[in-house]
Amino acid sequence: MVNRLSTGKSWYKPFQYKEDVDKPGDVRNILLVVATLIASVTFQAGVNPPGGVWQEGDHAGRAIYVYYVFLISNTLALATSILVIIPLTYKFPCHLEIVIATIPMTVTYGSAVFAVTRHEIRFRYAIAAFAVPFILRCLIQLFKVLVFKNDHKSDPENGNNE
Repeated sequence: MVNRLSTGKSWYKPFQYKEDVDKPGDVRNILLVVATLIASVTFQAGVNPPGGVWQEGDHAGRAIYVYYVFLISNTLALATSILVIIPLTYKFPCHLEIVIATIPMTVTYGSAVFAVTRHEIRFRYAIAAFAVPFILRCLIQLFKVLVFKNDHKSDPENGNNE
């Protein structure tokens, strides 16, 4: 390891994904562990905002720390990890249960965030941040369908020369 650092070789090369070496099942399991870890950490951080909440006064129950950048980033990370977990567990024996469990977890997260930002107009930014990964995934899929549909029509290998 020290030798690699001193010679300028990349220390992370041995850890990179290699399509011809790594098994798809192992890759899926690693991605599931990482996505689940991210979902757990972001959920916990969203439910318990940094700095806590006011205990008394007019602001009781609201976040002490003005944390909109944190809230949006955290919500984006949670939504993205959920977006990774759902397809990676597709056709697993308990996939339906995973989807069903994800929905109340999302509602719980949103309720907790709403509780500490309930009088703030910027709560809608958190909702928008949650939607971004799903919207992007839909747009990417739509783009792939449109591009591959057009490529397929003019593909001489398939006998299509429109």
